[in-house]
Amino acid sequence: MIIVLKQGITADSIKKIIERLEARGVSVSHFSDIKRDFLGLIGDTSGIDTHQLQALTEVEQIVRVEEPYKRANRKFHPENSVVKIDKEKIGGGQLGIIAGPCSVESEEQIIHVAKRIKAAGANFLRGGAFKPRTSPYSFQGLELEGLRMLQAAKAETGLPIVTELMSTKWIDEFVDSVDMIQIGARNMQNFDLLKEVGKTNTPVLLKRGLSATYKEWLMSAEYIMSEGNENVILCERGIRTFETETRNTLDIQAVPVIKKLSHLPIIIDPSHAGGMSYLVEAGAKAGIAAGADGLMIEVHDDPANAWSDGEQCLTPDEFAELMVKARKLAEIEGRSIQEASTLLTK
Repeated sequence: MIIVLKQGITADSIKKIIERLEARGVSVSHFSDIKRDFLGLIGDTSGIDTHQLQALTEVEQIVRVEEPYKRANRKFHPENSVVKIDKEKIGGGQLGIIAGPCSVESEEQIIHVAKRIKAAGANFLRGGAFKPRTSPYSFQGLELEGLRMLQAAKAETGLPIVTELMSTKWIDEFVDSVDMIQIGARNMQNFDLLKEVGKTNTPVLLKRGLSATYKEWLMSAEYIMSEGNENVILCERGIRTFETETRNTLDIQAVPVIKKLSHLPIIIDPSHAGGMSYLVEAGAKAGIAAGADGLMIEVHDDPANAWSDGEQCLTPDEFAELMVKARKLAEIEGRSIQEASTLLTK
């Protein structure tokens, strides 16, 4: 249930209404836009008399929210959310560009790639320290040593770190070392993990599961937000369909549908969607045109010898070319990508 309050209501009046509602056993979130204030009720609202509430002079409208996801619901929060990560942000008109290798392989490698992607216009560095792999015999990541290398790259470039958390075992290390925690597609419904990251203040990038519906995806976001962390960004990375020519099928329709249903930012990962480097540019352009709030692109300085997913990585030069095209398209769409840096690339 959402209560829309009239314009000009005082803070004291809002406090009294909240206390009245909480006495009925529900949790109340207060939020506002430039015009008016809203109260979002979470819990069993069946015992609340809406007629009595509507009779209050401060109440303009009462809206029932039928969907099971409340905090992620646009009805609950009409304005688009903007998530701040370190000194950067995702949402609010500027496209966030997250780039870097699938796996951190060495300190020299990750620093070199970080410098190149920043020079091209990226404002976040991604890199896998803990790697979920289909085969138990595949490279699983450098783990804590990989986190240290990511921190070294941030120290050199200032780029905030985005990397995947696979277990609650390492959550304290991630909170101390990482600017945005990624929850991968395979862990989208790892509810214990979602609840634990929800107890942190670290922004969370939540990837869509391989066969997840929009509702299931938003319910996973709800798990995080219900624990208090509302800094959630959704990532469409392709879903599993009958098609075998590509790694996954990029669901571009996810962008307008999610924006209709939710206030949370949504970005596109065309690298994992297509699984081949030649598909990345088309997926990235489609994401921008559809209204996505950012892109996640895999970049490696030597894709042919990458320790994981080299076939879908762009080289730094290819990434720089893509950013030129993406910047032009973003301008047409009325948004922006930060300009290329003067940082040395060698």
